[in-house]
Amino acid sequence: MTEQLQVPPADFQSYYGQPILKVPRWKEPHLPLYLFLGGLSGASAAMGAAAAAAGNAGLARAGRLTSAGASLGGTAFLIAELGRPERFLHMLRVAKPTSPMSMGSWLLAAHSGLAGAAAATEVTGRLPAIGTAAGVGSAVTGPLLATYTGVLLSNTAVPGWREARRELPLLFAGSAMASAAAAGLAGTALDAGAERGPAIRLAVLGAALELAAVSRLEHRPGLAGEPYREGSAGQALRAARWLTPAGGAVALAAGRSRIAAVAAAGLLTGGALATRFGVFRAGVASAADPKYVVASQRPVTDGPAGG
Repeated sequence: MTEQLQVPPADFQSYYGQPILKVPRWKEPHLPLYLFLGGLSGASAAMGAAAAAAGNAGLARAGRLTSAGASLGGTAFLIAELGRPERFLHMLRVAKPTSPMSMGSWLLAAHSGLAGAAAATEVTGRLPAIGTAAGVGSAVTGPLLATYTGVLLSNTAVPGWREARRELPLLFAGSAMASAAAAGLAGTALDAGAERGPAIRLAVLGAALELAAVSRLEHRPGLAGEPYREGSAGQALRAARWLTPAGGAVALAAGRSRIAAVAAAGLLTGGALATRFGVFRAGVASAADPKYVVASQRPVTDGPAGG
């Protein structure tokens, strides 16, 4: 005989149905686009510096210009999220090593300056030594910028983000690599003689890392993975699960084909955007529903309670 439960399963509720946690007030599309552009800028800077060292002028140019443009766009979306430009300047009044937000603000400011200097030299041809040094510097700050936002989100009280603290930095790293590779493929599409091999390899590696991290998030046991499977967040991440590997596959087959390079760039970019929107929406949904907040504080086991 199967044992029947004498007590019905717990129903997670809160007073008057109100959220237990304050739901993040970050807006859409401002924050997801900031996450995307920050990752794109950081990974593109590293790609551009590596290409420059290897003598791949076309890919180096694409990486440097993309890094500068994305850092400028990301800063604009962050300022729009904050509401007033002076609020971003106020964030630079303090440097607090234990605060991901404080360190991220300084990191963004430093990286934007370095990426802008490298791009200016690339366009004008002036002060090449300074441009090279700035490119190398942006390659150092770039990977940090591409992944710090994962640490920033997981450092909050939002259950969906806090419980994914191991996966988010890896997910953002893979997504940034894939989106930078997309910029490299698109930026060299008009150059028939461009060497796209490094961008193709970066696309495949980034797509694999992003797909593995998304799959791990969605398959977390119990309620931990539910925000990433349900609702609009689940829809966005399912779209990313199709777009990103498709972009990697098309990139592998691109070769010298300009059309295939542009198609791969579009698929990879779409997958990276869908990933950032999905992660953002999953966090908001987990903060709004009391069951995720309660379950994260008191995990429910499958076996009977001991007495």
